[in-house]
Amino acid sequence: MAAAARFFIRGAHSRLSISGVGTGVQSCFGATLLKLSPSCSSRTKAQRRHATHFTFQPDPVSTQYGPTQKMNLFQSITSALDNTLASDPTAVIFGEDVAFGGVFRCTVGLRDKYGKDRVFNTPLCEQGIVGFGIGVAVAGATAIAEIQFADYIFPAFDQIVNEAAKYRYRSGNLFDCGNLTIRAPWGCVGHGSLYHSQSPESFFAHCPGIKVVIPRGPVQAKGLLLSCIADQNPCIFFEPKILYRAAVEQVPVEPYTIPLSQAEILQEGSDVTLVAWGTQIHVMREVANMAQEKLGVSCELIDLQTILPWDVEAVCKVFQTPHPASEELEARQGLSVIQSLVL
Repeated sequence: MAAAARFFIRGAHSRLSISGVGTGVQSCFGATLLKLSPSCSSRTKAQRRHATHFTFQPDPVSTQYGPTQKMNLFQSITSALDNTLASDPTAVIFGEDVAFGGVFRCTVGLRDKYGKDRVFNTPLCEQGIVGFGIGVAVAGATAIAEIQFADYIFPAFDQIVNEAAKYRYRSGNLFDCGNLTIRAPWGCVGHGSLYHSQSPESFFAHCPGIKVVIPRGPVQAKGLLLSCIADQNPCIFFEPKILYRAAVEQVPVEPYTIPLSQAEILQEGSDVTLVAWGTQIHVMREVANMAQEKLGVSCELIDLQTILPWDVEAVCKVFQTPHPASEELEARQGLSVIQSLVL
């Protein structure tokens, strides 16, 4: 699972942040402060858990997008792709095994419904898949490429970073491949080992010209994927594969979009801000509840949703209202305990 959280302490002169949550690494400073809390016992390295456990928490049912239907996350992806193929005659879906439904069944039934010319398999060549997608998008069609696992996106890194991301700039805006969306199953499931458990979004998070998006559940998955497909920039859409079947919500049947680069504040709080995305949102929800119950620490929880370009204003606004300096030490102590809850 991605180490997807970052803590921000709110104090008059403090801008302390601790990253790397979930990696099993804890700062000496944090370990020292941890001893200040009698309710939390330190654990040896061998005792720390290396996989984060969580319970998926569905969002409240919303009817703003019309009638809904019970779907898990992979079904909501299928629904979004179905909506796109139905409304856009130029849209094509391609990748390894997508014609048969894909290894996670996200494209099941689409070839039979729309034909082998619009949903088709490719050779096992990620560089070729993305390169082909760039050509399709530049020609004016809507290209939806699937990388079978996010771990195997690296052979296509040059095509994504040096070609797709720079196509508009290098041509002086005469040409672009904004109609390209790259989908990939992302993150760990607990038994995928090293080549089926990676979260490579950070490699792309510093590359101008592309957008990187990760949803936390079925409703967001469909709306954000449709936004990526409609966006006039190449997008990478990572899908938390541990949630494919574990996450179930009432998802609107009709097409709808959720704005990109717009974070969502899931919980208001006054002491600590937790920023996360994808699967880690559900871990942070549990941590926020534990912090409130055990420590009386009020946590704000923000789902970044779009990793690039991220919603700076939504996250950084927490520093606009300074708190008394006397609260700083107490906040630091609370942070170290919260960190221990995640590790």
